[in-house]
Amino acid sequence: MKTIQQLLDLSGRVAIVTGAGKGIGQGIAYRLAEAGALVVIADIDYPAAEQTANELLAQGRKAHAVKLDVSSEADVQAIIAACEDEFGSLDIIVNNAGIYPSVPVAEMTEEIFDRVMRVNLRSVFLMTKYGAEVMKRHGGGRIINVTSIDALHPSMTGLAHYDASKHGAWGFTKNAALELAPHKIWVNAIAPGGIATPGTVGMNGAAEEMSAAIEAFTAKIPMGRMGEADEIGTTALFLASEMAGYMTGTQIVVDGGVLLT
Repeated sequence: MKTIQQLLDLSGRVAIVTGAGKGIGQGIAYRLAEAGALVVIADIDYPAAEQTANELLAQGRKAHAVKLDVSSEADVQAIIAACEDEFGSLDIIVNNAGIYPSVPVAEMTEEIFDRVMRVNLRSVFLMTKYGAEVMKRHGGGRIINVTSIDALHPSMTGLAHYDASKHGAWGFTKNAALELAPHKIWVNAIAPGGIATPGTVGMNGAAEEMSAAIEAFTAKIPMGRMGEADEIGTTALFLASEMAGYMTGTQIVVDGGVLLT
């Protein structure tokens, strides 16, 4: 029987975390790197990705920053190919990148709706399609999709496009898990609730209405607070490790109990 340290050891593993320049993605990258993985910090905001990678390198971790538009098939193909060529494998993918512009359906444009779908859902398909090809060649892997409690229940109005994308990501997770299990690729999801990140802070400052919505949402959380990015990071580490060796097609809700209300 393996020890706890052995079960959590990701030494020699190569991981890509999208949207890892800040927020939840950064929290995930920190924990995977701490466990010994070489983490590719992928973000459309390259300076943010580079800063996160440099912070990890300064701690003696293994990290590499890349600029990635997750909605671009060409970008995804290039990054995954480069990852295999440069580092020898691809063992873990965390599909974290996402956007959530608050817009009522009555004011939502086709352009906004499509952009949310490209970033939040199409990206999961692209990373899974091309990442799984590499994982199959190397004997398996882990794919972790960051969905949302909005994949199960709407958190507030103005996010119909976001909720549709997250329901889609959860459905995609289950079917991909079924398809990829024979190849020893486990596909799971994490559904965060309210997490204190630069993105949610930005929502707070967007308008009085949004600020009030955030306050009302926080008041409903049984644990009495917003979550921290690291609390999603530790959950991702669990799913990426041998601790979750018999799990696929599962969604772990990390929400402080808000779905109980």
